Formats: sequence, structure tokens, C-alpha cells
Amino acid sequence: MSALAQVTGDPDLDPAPAPAAPVAKQRSWTAYLLMLPGVLWLGVFFLLPLVQLASVSLQSRYPGFPGYYYRDLNFSNYASALTDYAPHFARSFLYAGLATLLAFAVAYPLAYAMAFKAGRWRNLMMICVIAPFFTSFILRTFAWSQILADEGWVASVLNFLHVLPNGHIINTPIAVVAGLTYNFLPFMVLPIYASLERADPRVIEAGGDLYANGFTTFRTVTLPISMPGVLAGTLLTFIPAAGDFVNMELLGPQRGKMIGNVINDQFLAVPGGYPVAAALSFTLMAAILVLVFLYVRRFGTEELV
Repeated sequence: MSALAQVTGDPDLDPAPAPAAPVAKQRSWTAYLLMLPGVLWLGVFFLLPLVQLASVSLQSRYPGFPGYYYRDLNFSNYASALTDYAPHFARSFLYAGLATLLAFAVAYPLAYAMAFKAGRWRNLMMICVIAPFFTSFILRTFAWSQILADEGWVASVLNFLHVLPNGHIINTPIAVVAGLTYNFLPFMVLPIYASLERADPRVIEAGGDLYANGFTTFRTVTLPISMPGVLAGTLLTFIPAAGDFVNMELLGPQRGKMIGNVINDQFLAVPGGYPVAAALSFTLMAAILVLVFLYVRRFGTEELV
């Protein structure tokens, strides 16, 4: 209380306290400054190329001049993408879906073993999962083509068992799905392992204490706990697999390409194919976004790994 208020006995004469420093405002500006480099990076290397790609997708070819096109609002490029190349889209999503299912079937037991059963071997198993990342994607796929070649041991064993109708596995859809599964398997293992590893084992053991068998405990306790990892893993596997073209180029047949191969050919091999390639790219992105939205809407959780 001030001296004047003490003399007069009136507390209202006490001056108001000085306003506090705007700490919250300073913190908000700090947050924006920290976000600035990331926003600039996304704007320069993502948004601007995306706008340029959208502009190219609406351009038209000069008649009689292959390789030249002019700015226009030619929506027929999108109509061509949806009609002429519909089988390629369907084939890409089919192969990516099969690879995702196979990767999940392999990854979940492996991630479960790493999280709960590996013990001192956990670090070694983790190294084995991430070791393929130390080698180039193309080199790994090329090595896979040598493994699946007609003179390789895989084809020899399958031919000995008489389970290959055509006598070879390379240059077939089976080889493409196998290559996609192999190349994107770590993207499925790591998120599932992260979800299982931080789960409380006592919660899983409680299922047995309540007289549930192993399958019931897995279905009602373990699998729901790991759903954030399963969701993240399936997205990280399906999305790049749907747009991949390397596995089809090195492992698949010459006919029946995936949509990634068509986009690559339109950009690099077909004169004046830029507008169609750009329209195909946008159509692929839109289709994947719709599928991801429906998938997350159905199986999504509040927390992703």
C-alpha cells in the first residue's frame, strides 16, 4: 500500500500495479519464427512445384509440333487420364494393396517378437530391419531381380515343386508384388514395433488373468493397442507402392505397366507428353487421398506413431 493510502486510510488511492510484460505475445512470435524455415521449405519445394504441375496439366499440344504445348484450360487431359489409363490405376492399386497385406502379415509377427520376445537380440533384429536402407533402392530391386531370375534358387525350388505354371517367376506380377513387399517392409515393421514396444505388458497379461485365450487376448487387447502403428505402417507402405515404377521396370512384364511407369514414360519418352503426365500425377494424388481418407475414417485412431 502506498504512503498516501496509509495516511488517508483510503485503499482506493493506491495506484494500480504496472502491467505485466507481454510474455504470451513474445512466445507466439517465437513459435512463428521457428515454423518459418519449414514453411519456406514447403512453399518453395512443394507448393510452387505443385502449382506448376497443375498449370502444365491443363496445357494443350501444338498440332503438328510434337514436344511443344501452350497454356490453356484443357481438361481433356484429365478425361484421358481417367479413361485411357484406368487399367493402369487399377493395376497399381491392386499390386500396392497386395504388397501392403503381405508386408503386414510378415511385419506384425516380427514386430511382436522384437517388442516382447527378443530380449537381448532386439538390437540385432532392429539392425536387420533397417540394414536395407543402407543400400540404394534401385540396387536392392536389381539384386531382387537376380534372386528371382530363372537360374536362381527361388525359381529352381518352385519348379522342382511344380508350383510355377509358366516355369519362371521373373517378369511376372508375382515378382512385382514380391519386390514391393520386400522394399517397403521396413516401413511396416517400424511403426508397429514402436506401438507395441511402448505398450504396457501388464495390460496384455490381464487378458490371461481374465481367462481369455491367446487369440482373444490378441484380438481384444494387443491389436487395438497397436492400431496406431498398423495405420501408420499401412499408409507408409501403400502410398509409395501405388506410385512406384522401379519394381515394375526391373521385375515386371513388358506389358501391363503400373501408373508410375506411364507417368515416367509420358514425362521422358513421349514428345509433348507433359500435360498428360501432369494430369495423371494429379489424378493419382487425388485417388490416393480419397483412399487414405476413407481408410483413416474407418480405422483411424486419435494417436498416430
